[in-house]
Amino acid sequence: MRFPCGAAAAVLLLSACQRHDPAKELTLSGLETYWIVDSPQQGQNFVAPAVRFRLKNVSPGTLGSVQARARFPAPDQDEVWGSIQEQVSTWSRPLERGRERVVTVRSAGRYHSAADPEDILRSPGFKDPRVEVYLRIGSSNWAMLAEAPVARRIGAPETLDLGSGR
Repeated sequence: MRFPCGAAAAVLLLSACQRHDPAKELTLSGLETYWIVDSPQQGQNFVAPAVRFRLKNVSPGTLGSVQARARFPAPDQDEVWGSIQEQVSTWSRPLERGRERVVTVRSAGRYHSAADPEDILRSPGFKDPRVEVYLRIGSSNWAMLAEAPVARRIGAPETLDLGSGR
C-alpha cells in the first residue's frame, strides 16, 4: 500500500507528538550519592551534593530528548537546592531502545567554609540532604523515579563502566 507524501508526513508528525511517561519508559538503577568539591574561591572551599545512576530506555522505541534534574532538600531548611539540569539524550544522540546511559546530576547549591572539604561534612552544623531524581521525555511532565539520602563522602564511590553503554 502506498501513502501519499502528505499522509506519510502526518504519520511521522503524530508519532513525534506522542505523549511519553518517563516512569514507564525509563528505569533507573545503580543510584549513588556523594559530595563533589568545587574550586576554592577567596579562601573558601565549596562542596555540593551529587547523584549518579544508570538510566535505561525500556520503551518500545528510541528516545530523542531525555532530561534529568534533582532536588536536594535538607531538613530544617527553607531553601531546596535544585540541580544543574542534564540533557541525557538529544535527537542527534538518542537513547536507543534497550540501551543505558550513566547520568550524573549535581546540585546548584553548595556548602562553603574555610575548612577542608572533609571537615565541612563533619561540622556540627552540617545538615544531611536527600536527593529526589526527576526525569522527563520531550515535553512530558517531570516524573520522580528515585529518592535517597546523600552519603557523607567526598567523590564517587566507584567508577562505573562507561565504555559498554549497557
